[in-house]
Amino acid sequence: MESAPQLTTEKAKRDYQLVCRAREQGDQRAYADLMRMYKEPIYLMLLKMTNNPTEADDLTIEAFGKAFSSLHLYTPTHAFSTWLFSIATNNCVDFIRKKRLQTIYLDDIKTSVGDDAYEYPIASEAHNPEESIIHEQRVQMLREVVKQLKPRYRRLVELRYFEELSYEEIAEELNMPIGTVKVQLFRARDLLYNILVSKREQL
Repeated sequence: MESAPQLTTEKAKRDYQLVCRAREQGDQRAYADLMRMYKEPIYLMLLKMTNNPTEADDLTIEAFGKAFSSLHLYTPTHAFSTWLFSIATNNCVDFIRKKRLQTIYLDDIKTSVGDDAYEYPIASEAHNPEESIIHEQRVQMLREVVKQLKPRYRRLVELRYFEELSYEEIAEELNMPIGTVKVQLFRARDLLYNILVSKREQL
């Protein structure tokens, strides 16, 4: 096991030993220990950034996924916790940026339904036939975009956003671990984002 002369605290040295065990020996216990120690503080930080418990939970899992898949890049010039929080922060910033852009791109696609699409206010409780027609057109257009995803990703998006199932319900419906559901939904959103970007560039 490598020494870590740059690390001065016992906590940082302990983390580095776990990192070495994880990446060199594939020690699952080491991975679990790292997640156990940092899952809550990472989640709380991301909750402050997103103000959304579900998104914070998803982003926490993604942060650990990215960190664990990149352990070979970690060097003890900084504590593992610093490196991990940096990955989580950058991933969250990217998520927020993409989320804002997705809204813009979705609105751009919606305008292709008609020139006056932006003139309609947010739907109120009162029934408005014109708004209903536009809403249906928008939903249909989004469904067409979703159809471009691979079947396994398309099904996840349909269950989550069209049928509005919870992660637990999707896991049960597809007979897969809830962690896999969350990871694949993240990938599906990323692919959907790229499709929307491509459509906007073609407008």
